[in-house]
Amino acid sequence: IPFHNEEKNLTILCHEIDKELVKDSINYEIILIDDGSTDSTLDELKKLKPVRIISFAMNFGKSQALQAGFNAASGEYIFTMDGDLQDDPAEIPHFLEEIKRGSDLVVGWKQKRRDGLSKGLVSKIANGITGWATGAYVHDMNCGYKLYKSHVAKGLLLTGDHHRYIPAIVASKGYKVSEQKVHHRERKFGESKYGNFGRFFKSFFDFITIILLSRFSSRPMHIFGMFGFVTGTVGFLILLYMSWLIVVEDVFVG
Repeated sequence: IPFHNEEKNLTILCHEIDKELVKDSINYEIILIDDGSTDSTLDELKKLKPVRIISFAMNFGKSQALQAGFNAASGEYIFTMDGDLQDDPAEIPHFLEEIKRGSDLVVGWKQKRRDGLSKGLVSKIANGITGWATGAYVHDMNCGYKLYKSHVAKGLLLTGDHHRYIPAIVASKGYKVSEQKVHHRERKFGESKYGNFGRFFKSFFDFITIILLSRFSSRPMHIFGMFGFVTGTVGFLILLYMSWLIVVEDVFVG
């Protein structure tokens, strides 16, 4: 669970996870990655037992926090959840049932989003564009609630904003990705750490990287060849038109 300034949420979330997993007799560990929190979240977490805490000295971002958690995890399966209490631990058994059907990654699909109309609209646009560009079609690409087979998560190398495109990255490696419908809860405490339309610009270059990795990993020069073909064709047509003006229409150009 990566988090940044979630002092009122994480203790409740950890108790909910404990309650759910103890009930189902599942062996587990909870790894909490503090991404440079400036409130009292870390002090509150130190009162919890047993949990493992990884604490960053500054805010590095969600991708780096997830990567640290993947590297530290030792279980057969690895869940990721957001620390804002919007992900319901009661869904954990459903994820486990889905992954045992043969999936390598199960991605949460929020049925009724509880985080505002604008964020939902941005998510739909982003999911549509990413699916079209990468060929990995899921309803909620950036949902933080996911279940991985351990070797799949540990095989990732997340930097920048790559966490937004994890299903596309995993699918590009030949793994099976499926979805699980989940109950999405309203945020009770604190504020969302993610923007809306502004995040498109922040993650644009990461998006281009993902396209290269998913569609052109075995033939990277093809994307540049395609770009060169389009621009070359446009240039040729412009020159042809100018030649027509000079030779046929007798128009002076220059």
